[in-house]
Amino acid sequence: MKIIEPAAIHDFEGIISGAEVKVGRKLFRDIRQIYADPEGIDENTLMYTVYSYETGDLKDKANLLWGMTILEPVLVNGECNMTRGHFHCDTGCPEFYIGLKGEGLLLLMDEKGEMWAEKVFRGSVHHIDGRLAHRLVNTGEGEIRTAACWSPMAGHDYARMEAFPFPKRVYKENGELIIR
Repeated sequence: MKIIEPAAIHDFEGIISGAEVKVGRKLFRDIRQIYADPEGIDENTLMYTVYSYETGDLKDKANLLWGMTILEPVLVNGECNMTRGHFHCDTGCPEFYIGLKGEGLLLLMDEKGEMWAEKVFRGSVHHIDGRLAHRLVNTGEGEIRTAACWSPMAGHDYARMEAFPFPKRVYKENGELIIR
């Protein structure tokens, strides 16, 4: 019997690594449109990095993919850094998030526009119904790291997110969180 190294490794302190791991970085210029007041921020500021380990049959709804997002501690004119956010293309596909490091919020919004948030921190586990829009927000002083597990059939519906955006935003003023 041959023993081989795994294709991806996650030590829960660092990053997901391996030959089959994809890495995507979002700079401020890539997502500036999601902020209320995007002026005065360096276009090359790193906002977040996404690592994904996508293997198996990518057309099989029962397959599961694994990833991690590292969201930097950036304020955009007082607004907390956030991911682009998305609905799933296949609303029958849920997703799990697991807090690994830092602190933040998982914003959730149903199809009627009702919105709420769950606290994200090391050890928190979040089940995201496939019908809910979701977005991570960094509310801490350092980076937040969150692992994710989802079906390859879930997809990311960014157009729907742009047409039906989250109605509230998260700001930090004098160390206090403000929701507007």
